[in-house]
Amino acid sequence: MTEIQTPRLLLRRWHEEDLVPMAEINADPEVMRWIDDGSVRSLDQTAEDIERWEEEWDEEGFGLFAVELLASGELAGFAGLSVPAFLPEALPDIQIGWRLGQPFWGQGYASEAAHAALEFALQDRGLERVISISRPGNEASENVMRKLGMTLERDTVHPAHGFPLHVHAIDLTEFAA
Repeated sequence: MTEIQTPRLLLRRWHEEDLVPMAEINADPEVMRWIDDGSVRSLDQTAEDIERWEEEWDEEGFGLFAVELLASGELAGFAGLSVPAFLPEALPDIQIGWRLGQPFWGQGYASEAAHAALEFALQDRGLERVISISRPGNEASENVMRKLGMTLERDTVHPAHGFPLHVHAIDLTEFAA
């Protein structure tokens, strides 16, 4: 299953018309402040990202879903599963993550989408464990992690940029879907 409907959202594979709205999200410094080194992403970089996300779907059988609002059809951002290749010490764990545009913050969309992605990880992909990685201070994302039932497992350092990271985890055999 590569399409999930929640009460307010459609999680689906990427479409060509998602490029511009996702690029607008990636160009927002507030959205990107906690992502990697905090740099915004260009239209071309976003196109490369979406291509890579779609390749991960093809190669791994999971990936980052485009998150669309059912009521309006707007692209809110993404949520889903990925291989955290940037943090080799976390492998072979699979990471859950999300990124939404500012107009969609504070409305529970990230939690709703991430919960659906965890159900997908457990029920459709048979994963027994999922992690999520955050930078200290990213309270909004850590709040979503707590709502999902994830707990802080360890602290580490980003291998390329040297800043601290928190690694949260959940045992999906105990996840209440």
